[in-house]
Amino acid sequence: MKQAVFKSTALKKPAADKTFSLFSLTWPIFIEVSLYMFMGNADTLMLSQYSDNSVAAVGVSNQILNLIIVMFSFIATGTTVIISQFLGSRQKKEAMEVAYVSIGANFFISLAISAIVFFAAAPLLHMMGLTSDLMPDAKVFLQVVGGLSFIQALIMTFSAILKSYGYTKDTMFVTIGMNVLNIAGNFVVIFGLFGFPVLGVAGVAMSTSIARVIGLIAMIVIVNKRIQLKMSLKKVFHMHKEHLRKLLKIGIPSAGEQLSYNLSQMIVTYFIAIMGAQALTTKVYTQNITMFILLFGTAISQGTQILIGRYIGGKQFDAAYERCMKSLYWALGIAAATSVLMTIFSKDLIGIFTQSPDIIATASLLIAMTIILEPGRSFNVIIINSLRAAGDAKFPVYMAMISMWGIGLPLAYLFGIHLGFGLAGIWISFIADEWVRGILMYRRWRSRIWIQKGMA
Repeated sequence: MKQAVFKSTALKKPAADKTFSLFSLTWPIFIEVSLYMFMGNADTLMLSQYSDNSVAAVGVSNQILNLIIVMFSFIATGTTVIISQFLGSRQKKEAMEVAYVSIGANFFISLAISAIVFFAAAPLLHMMGLTSDLMPDAKVFLQVVGGLSFIQALIMTFSAILKSYGYTKDTMFVTIGMNVLNIAGNFVVIFGLFGFPVLGVAGVAMSTSIARVIGLIAMIVIVNKRIQLKMSLKKVFHMHKEHLRKLLKIGIPSAGEQLSYNLSQMIVTYFIAIMGAQALTTKVYTQNITMFILLFGTAISQGTQILIGRYIGGKQFDAAYERCMKSLYWALGIAAATSVLMTIFSKDLIGIFTQSPDIIATASLLIAMTIILEPGRSFNVIIINSLRAAGDAKFPVYMAMISMWGIGLPLAYLFGIHLGFGLAGIWISFIADEWVRGILMYRRWRSRIWIQKGMA
């Protein structure tokens, strides 16, 4: 099936009737996701000039914050799928109603979670096995960024709405702006520019939060102009029960899969904390670098999800099937090539963050192992998002629970702790988990059971 190329529209004209290519959706998403990852890496890179312990503290705090973001993301995930399906079946009024419901629901949920994180920061960090010397920095970062994390939840919701309508460039430009503000703020508070005191981790937390507040304001303005989504209390806080049910039917299982992953990663981080602060720091540096390998797959999967949602809404099931398979082949090839390239330059890349010979040696080995790891992850990134777009959201959760907790975690303890392989043993468990789940996801998509799951 030939795909028409997405054409730009007037500023105030919705894109509901437009069709677009995967590439036109994906390249802005790629830049946006890159910049979101860079935002975290910028904090790590700048703090590495301040203190390795600060890097470890922020790294552990981010494990908790990543879990919180998952709790917010289930509404945003459902929003992308349901709006895309409604637009695919040309139900514009219903698509707009879903947008309002998603904003109101995520606001209430995220505000409650943000308050819990602020007041329970210390107990949460103790559960992660954090040592006393890292606790002060980790606590202040978690309280500031976590306490204001409802702002990030709203940014995610508005971003999901814009992407569903095809406006992926707008979310990209907002992310660029937030990164510029965050980096500028980090320079000021870490290096004491313009007479400001050196604030370290606390300053980085404030810089990140201020950039997000400005980003949220920009998102609200853009959504209003692009699709005429007027922000009124009556519309935002009116919970349309049927639309909320659809959002939750997709969102809760999707969040369950991500929640399972992040909880398992918290336990893995606990295992690594047993190995010491250097192991934690090595993990943070390695994952900050290798996350860029996943960028291509993440961008392709999000663009694919939007397209498949439209196809499902329009009952074009063959087009949806082929779209997923083509996206998967691209993601596999790119993941393999990028992993090899990063392995070749691994020592130079790690050298950007640290000069410790032990950290560089271990991290280089871990990066080399991504040549096996990342192609397996591509199956999950592409196919799981495709299944969600088709309304088949429960199967990935069941498989995640079986694989992560039945294979990944036991192997992480066996190889990492019991047999003493250290971080290399942890990475072996990652490889086993991703490939088992990936093969299961591939079989599910090939079976076409998801055709029965369409919702709009």
